[in-house]
Amino acid sequence: MAWLLAGLGNPGPDYKNDRHNLGFMVLDELCRRLGVAASAFRARFGGEVASVDWPGGQRVYLLKPMEFMNVSGQAVQRTCAFYQIEPQNVIVVHDEIDLPLGKLRVKSGGGHGGHNGLRSISQTIGPDYLRVRCGIGKPVGGKEKVTGHVLGGFSKAEQGELPFLLGRAADAVDALLQRGLTFTMNEFNKDPVPT
Repeated sequence: MAWLLAGLGNPGPDYKNDRHNLGFMVLDELCRRLGVAASAFRARFGGEVASVDWPGGQRVYLLKPMEFMNVSGQAVQRTCAFYQIEPQNVIVVHDEIDLPLGKLRVKSGGGHGGHNGLRSISQTIGPDYLRVRCGIGKPVGGKEKVTGHVLGGFSKAEQGELPFLLGRAADAVDALLQRGLTFTMNEFNKDPVPT
């Protein structure tokens, strides 16, 4: 059974360390863990695509859409069509302003919550895909500050918390692929106990 794992972000060095590129960062962490080199990615379908045999036997296609966030759905749809992947076998990893920095939630389906990447994906393949929502927190100052917040870099203090969030999100993706949605939601949709 094939899966598509799409990490959302914006292409190019100007956006590399932005909060909105958290999906790319989680994919990079998973590639590091799995030994998938950057050279394994090929330009296809409006994105960068690599494939990996996941521990447990699933074939997983890794996708970083490269046509900017608000049209991410085009690359997702083309990749799904080519590899014949159904929406329920699509995992999208993305930043989430409605969660505090470091919080994580896993869900299936639902609305886009104002996230342009999710809006685009839902318009092209429907809403019934899996989501790994990675909290980046809300900006101080209201809605007019949202664009600058998501397209801004992490503060020095936030950078200290980033490895934990990336690791936990990568663990959640692995759990989805190996243990399923119910287990993953029960395990990750709660705050971790401090050690």
